[in-house]
Amino acid sequence: MKDYGHISFRKQWEITEESAYMLGECHALVHALTDIPLQPEDRKKLLGVSLRKGAQATTAIEGNTLSEKEIEKIQEGWRLPPSKEYLQTEVNNILEAFNSLLLEIVSADKASIITPQLIKHFHQMIGKDLGEHFDAIPGRFREDRRHVGPYLAPDYKYVPQLINRLCDWLPKEFHYKDGQSFRSAVIQAIVTHVYIEWIHPFGDGNGRTGRLLEFYILLRAGLPNIVSHIPSNFYNLTRPEYYRQLDKARKRRNLTEFIEYALQGFRDGLKENLDLIQRSQFSIFWRHYIYETLADIKYTKKEAFKRKRGLMLQMPLDQIFSVDELMVISPDIAKKYAKVGRATVLRDLKELQSLNLVRKVGRSYRANSGILKAMIPSARNPR
Repeated sequence: MKDYGHISFRKQWEITEESAYMLGECHALVHALTDIPLQPEDRKKLLGVSLRKGAQATTAIEGNTLSEKEIEKIQEGWRLPPSKEYLQTEVNNILEAFNSLLLEIVSADKASIITPQLIKHFHQMIGKDLGEHFDAIPGRFREDRRHVGPYLAPDYKYVPQLINRLCDWLPKEFHYKDGQSFRSAVIQAIVTHVYIEWIHPFGDGNGRTGRLLEFYILLRAGLPNIVSHIPSNFYNLTRPEYYRQLDKARKRRNLTEFIEYALQGFRDGLKENLDLIQRSQFSIFWRHYIYETLADIKYTKKEAFKRKRGLMLQMPLDQIFSVDELMVISPDIAKKYAKVGRATVLRDLKELQSLNLVRKVGRSYRANSGILKAMIPSARNPR
């Protein structure tokens, strides 16, 4: 078989100090995300967003123009116009693949090593029902020469051998089913993805197949399903850099910089999602604090009590509002204050201030959620 220097099936990378630190951060973030309790409806919503972002990202890299909003409609059962049917099929294939793997790994607790059959199965899933819009036979290795921009992929005659060698090498290098560490699994996911790009085993859909394998390996290693979109989303958001890093790694026959690039996106995506979930949790705690604070006050007028509580519950955190804005912050609040007038609003706000639920900023007001933030344990960032 012809020698392809960049497809060496040996460790052609170093884990830099920065990469090692980011791997540690990623592991800690995954633990934090796994340990946060979420209401079933919140988890379902976050999972839906995750799958939508992942499907939009991995297909957008290949030229699919559907927006996240259109994909949300697809998830809800909508049919797009005939002119966009094939785009909808591309996205549906990814969504179905994600859900199939989630069911297999998360629900049924089944996972396997990467095999040629599994790679072909993934390709079949992403190419299903695309017809002439998919320049390959789903689930079958290519039988022609292929260029990807300036890159000439290996001769098709060698593809089965290259894939077999890849599947033989991966468990030996990364010790799957032999106490594989989180760190090793993350590196395996990144390297496997790149090798699929380089071998280019199919006529079309190699990128989607490689990224689906990356998703599979990370999910197998314990990545929470609600952050399953992170790698694909990062590659899509940094598309020019993604292609540049792939090309540079091939020319230098070294994956060190690509791994560091991928880890930066993975780490940052995990942080963003942890922040999002923590803000959601903080909002829940704030609502409980409002109920508890107001429950200790004796009100003679039930309507006044409900009006003040409603105002607090409707007031978004970390935003400043004028009195006029607060009077119409929601249809329900607008209806209540239309009956009593501006003077009552000011009186309500003054009482809420005395309870430390509202803080005055100039002539405006904001929810005093800082009172809860002050209760959160803090620590110096050592880095």
